[in-house]
Amino acid sequence: MASDQSTVDYICDQMRSAGDITARKMFREYGVYCDATFIGTICDNTLFLKVTEPAKKMEPTLELSPAYQGAKPSFRIPVAMLEDTDRLAAFVRRVHGTLPAQKG
Repeated sequence: MASDQSTVDYICDQMRSAGDITARKMFREYGVYCDATFIGTICDNTLFLKVTEPAKKMEPTLELSPAYQGAKPSFRIPVAMLEDTDRLAAFVRRVHGTLPAQKG
């Protein structure tokens, strides 16, 4: 099931204070970027963020699951966290800050 554009817009808006958040359509779903760095996906109207060790330490109880069949496990962001914009932005910054810099 493809994600709804209105849900993608809402999720991106909830993360705005973390940096320049954008979503790009990819295979009927969306890739999510913070300051031009790929940080995760939105699949089936759910936000999934890349797993990093510092982010695991920050939110050790977050569920890990693949965004789609065959994908690596990612942080599955619950609705309660989406609604807590300060917590969400801090977590997005932690994920983003621990990923390798983009080339080019």
